[in-house]
Amino acid sequence: MVSILSSFESRLMKLENSIIPVHKQTENLQRLQENVEKTLSCLDHVISYYHVAKDTEKIIKEGPTGRLEEYLSCMDKIQKAVEYFQDNNPDSPELNRVKSLFERGKESLESEFRSLMTRHTKPVPPILILDLISGDEEMDTQEEMSLEHLPESVLHDIIRISGWLVENGRNQDFMTVYFQIRSVQLDRSIKGLKDHFRKNSSSSGVPYSPAIQNKRKDTPTKKPIKRPGTIRKAQNLLKQYSQHGLDGKKGASNLIPMEGHEHDLRVKHLSDALGDKHGLPAGRDDVFDIEIDAYIHCVSAFVKLAQSEYQLLTEIVPEHHQKKTFDSLIQESLDNLIMEGDNIVSAARKAIIRHDYSAVLTIFPILKHLKQMKPEFDQVLQGTAAGTKNKLPGLITSMETTGAKALEEFADNIKNDPDKEYNMPKDGTVHELTSNAILFLQQLLDFQETAGAMLASQETSSSASSYSSEFSRRLLSTYICKVLGNLQLNLLSKSKVYEDPALSAIFLHNNYNYILKSLEKSELIQLVAVTQKTAERSYRELIEQQIQTYQRSWLKVTDYILERNLPVFQPGVKLKDKERQMIKERFKGFNDGLEELCKIQKAWAIPDMEQRDKICRAQKTIVKETYGAFLNKYGNVPFTKNPEKYIKYQVDQVGEMIEKLFDTSA
Repeated sequence: MVSILSSFESRLMKLENSIIPVHKQTENLQRLQENVEKTLSCLDHVISYYHVAKDTEKIIKEGPTGRLEEYLSCMDKIQKAVEYFQDNNPDSPELNRVKSLFERGKESLESEFRSLMTRHTKPVPPILILDLISGDEEMDTQEEMSLEHLPESVLHDIIRISGWLVENGRNQDFMTVYFQIRSVQLDRSIKGLKDHFRKNSSSSGVPYSPAIQNKRKDTPTKKPIKRPGTIRKAQNLLKQYSQHGLDGKKGASNLIPMEGHEHDLRVKHLSDALGDKHGLPAGRDDVFDIEIDAYIHCVSAFVKLAQSEYQLLTEIVPEHHQKKTFDSLIQESLDNLIMEGDNIVSAARKAIIRHDYSAVLTIFPILKHLKQMKPEFDQVLQGTAAGTKNKLPGLITSMETTGAKALEEFADNIKNDPDKEYNMPKDGTVHELTSNAILFLQQLLDFQETAGAMLASQETSSSASSYSSEFSRRLLSTYICKVLGNLQLNLLSKSKVYEDPALSAIFLHNNYNYILKSLEKSELIQLVAVTQKTAERSYRELIEQQIQTYQRSWLKVTDYILERNLPVFQPGVKLKDKERQMIKERFKGFNDGLEELCKIQKAWAIPDMEQRDKICRAQKTIVKETYGAFLNKYGNVPFTKNPEKYIKYQVDQVGEMIEKLFDTSA
């Protein structure tokens, strides 16, 4: 067994000694094979870089149009080849070749970016903009409108190209291309809206799309965008009054405070008459209406379009460049908008220099809208440069300053209006200065906060710094009271032009009554009451004073027939010649005075029918009672052989004559 085992051990040792070298040799051969394979693989990899230029050149030359993903894949290969040669063989001619190809490919991508942006960027149609503006008020939140600036497939390509250029091209030129193209589009969209207004607004109002009109029918509680047309009409009338005086009964007797259709007809008639008389171009106020309307809508359009542009920009431009690119994109449109606003302010300033204070009415609706839009403006411009953010506040400040100056100068002009004899109404009716002032003040009602803020902006007191709507309302109330006070002083001065104190009283009565009725028919009386609680009572007292002054004009008629001025005689006793003569003189004096006063006062005017009836009724009662007593006492006394010569009128006839006062048609 020992021998057998020893033999096995010997054989195993021989076997081991023969196998181990073979094993080691095999390992070496395997390692050599792996090294050869790796070397071949590396060679293939290196050789592939030498073939990149040849393999991709055709695609790069043809450009990325229609096969963007394939093109970008080629660009990635070229970029890797560039990196390889730069690291391993910087002096290789191949490096220059792939570098050149890479630059050409990058330029093609930039060109494709520009081409896609140019081809597919179009101005937003005005109808869509109007729908977008009105969408806030007219549509439910679920149906919030958004604009599709670029087709989805095009947008996808643009986003891919911009992403590649930022990551691999280290190039920001495409952002400049982007904001330049979109900036032009934004500006053209807003200008297109303005042109649309000029073409369509005059005939058909604000031209919304059928979709919005249908929405409006379904939601009657929604208010349409308010147009400042009435402001312009009032301004037009004011302007015409300030430039062309009307005399006599053609004066402001047409401006009695009335309501409804009759008032509209009279104002229209007056406006047309002035237009015909002075050759004013037809439809000029409509043009102004459209310009104001267009500007207000362009402001809203800018905000909405800028918001939409920013949403688009965030998808295309890298985050750290978004604010700067957006700032550049909106500059041209914002500058044009601000410049147009400055032109409006400049025109208003020139008008104020010419003492045409009605021009400030143009500013009110625009300023009101700008202040309403300011929070949205600030939100849109968040992150832009300080100069961009300050443009709108600068325009608002400029408008407030100009408006406040116009308001103050208007108040001073009311006080110092020099015309006394010129354009004084011969019939004592409402003076055009009164109607102008009231018309002007009434326009402030729709813009109370705006006007109050205008006045508050000029205050330097500590209360102004803690500016509130209540403070602004008190300022506006003080201002209106100041205008009314100045108007009253001027009217008193003008009334002295009349030689007849009675006509002077009728003139003041008409004007005070017009002021009071106008205040009562609008909210002006509530505004005045903020600082002047007794204003209404004061005007009623002034009106009553003028009625009493007017009634004194009849004393020279009634004095003839007052009993205290007549002789006392006994019934049945024959009258003396002196007494008969005195009675004749009394009758004659009364008749002549009555006829003269009726003739003169018939041509005077009291436009307010209620006041006219009240004054005539009171006067009729006084005169009829006095004359009735006189006639009853002396009508049957034999003071003359021709009683019909002296007793010309019966009591009722006298009443009828007085009823026809202040009525030229009677």
